[in-house]
Amino acid sequence: MNISKVGVVGCGLMGSGIAEIAAKSGFEVKVREVNDDFLEAGQKRIRKSIDRAVDKEKLTAEDRDAAWARLSFTTKVADLADCDIVIEAIVEDLDMKNALFGELDGLCGESTIFASNTSSLTITDMAAHARADRFVGLHFFNPVPVMKLVEVVRTIATSDETYDRAFEFSKALGKVPIAAKDNSGFVVNLLLVPYMLDAIRQLERGVASIEDIDTGMALGCGYPMGPFTLCDFVGIDTLYKISEIMFDEYREERYAPPPLLKRIVAMGRYGRKTGQGFYDWSGEKPVPLPV
Repeated sequence: MNISKVGVVGCGLMGSGIAEIAAKSGFEVKVREVNDDFLEAGQKRIRKSIDRAVDKEKLTAEDRDAAWARLSFTTKVADLADCDIVIEAIVEDLDMKNALFGELDGLCGESTIFASNTSSLTITDMAAHARADRFVGLHFFNPVPVMKLVEVVRTIATSDETYDRAFEFSKALGKVPIAAKDNSGFVVNLLLVPYMLDAIRQLERGVASIEDIDTGMALGCGYPMGPFTLCDFVGIDTLYKISEIMFDEYREERYAPPPLLKRIVAMGRYGRKTGQGFYDWSGEKPVPLPV
């Protein structure tokens, strides 16, 4: 595999999780954020997560300290120049991602693999602006330390060597990788996003209440949670952004964001992270909100 040094760009919810599992898996990890405030927030997030793993006896104190020692933090992209793989986990903005990879392309060695954690943009749209044969998608799932799946995405230009190294790297992180074609949404979101959007449409049509639709899908289909609870966990704003990207790609109605989704985003109800989405999360139990 020949990967020992891992770069992670972005230390938000996804980036911090990717950095954490890489460090716990024995890799040297360099994490880059745009400023010290974001970097400090990311450090605290990782520390809290690995401390919680020790509290739950899923990690020893010695392994926690060893993982923490493998992590370093920076605000400089140039500090990632010696990494064997660089994983991007910044906002879903193609121009920002392309600017980042363009900068990295001039800094990193020829064998360095570039990977994006994008959940909805196509990998080709980024690979075309950097080393196409060394570019893959590595789509992790939230929360990264818990969810076992990684979608490994290759473009028509990705070399076999690069793809194989990325696939084995995913296994080395303790994940279960699956091969995905480079289409917007890959496998999981291609199927999951229309499901969530259709639940919102049925709510708009008055088929049933938020709570009853959630209960119906959880108990009737054995899902761990209903679609509206899932929307709040994913983030209403994130779902809206992803649906716009996927609708722009496919021009199919099932990917179009429903009007109700747009209104909830406009009201600043982004889900659990803001305390309100389809549910009010401020109490001991979530309470459905008026829509």
